[in-house]
Amino acid sequence: MFRTARLLALTRACRPRYNIIAYARNTHSSAHAAMSKTNPETKTNAEWRAILSPEQFRVLRERGTEAPGTGKYNKHTGEGVYGCGACGTPLYKSSTKFDSGCGWPAFFDALPNAVRQIQDNSRGMTRTEIVCSKCSSHLGHIFRGEGYPTPTKERHCVNSISLTFADKNATKSEDK
Repeated sequence: MFRTARLLALTRACRPRYNIIAYARNTHSSAHAAMSKTNPETKTNAEWRAILSPEQFRVLRERGTEAPGTGKYNKHTGEGVYGCGACGTPLYKSSTKFDSGCGWPAFFDALPNAVRQIQDNSRGMTRTEIVCSKCSSHLGHIFRGEGYPTPTKERHCVNSISLTFADKNATKSEDK
């Protein structure tokens, strides 16, 4: 409530044409801003909108979340590699996927250097957001020490819409 009131006051007093929604989204993390400036896969929002569906754009580029239990890859069990839904970069081997019962695909480890971790202080808590290391698209969050019997003691909770899947036995990836 206070943040919204402060933003409205700033918007009215200082910059009447300023987009308050873009301001709120862009102040999420200074690390996001720094990453997008140095990232080789940087596209404008217009370019991302041209290649992503509206729901993919909301989750991948605006750090949204899909409803639990609705994603294509939540109960998926194929052998292969899960990639970024925006740029296709390989992120997770299917051998690291497990059923956490949380309603989203869960992995205990990413491929080396495939994801970046960013401190996320939104929603009144501190969490670790994960983004694609190539295009900085939002994937989900990492949770640690929840008691799952995994080698890393981590759960990478990833939105299905943030993923693609390349089946080990197929010659091409499934559609986004």
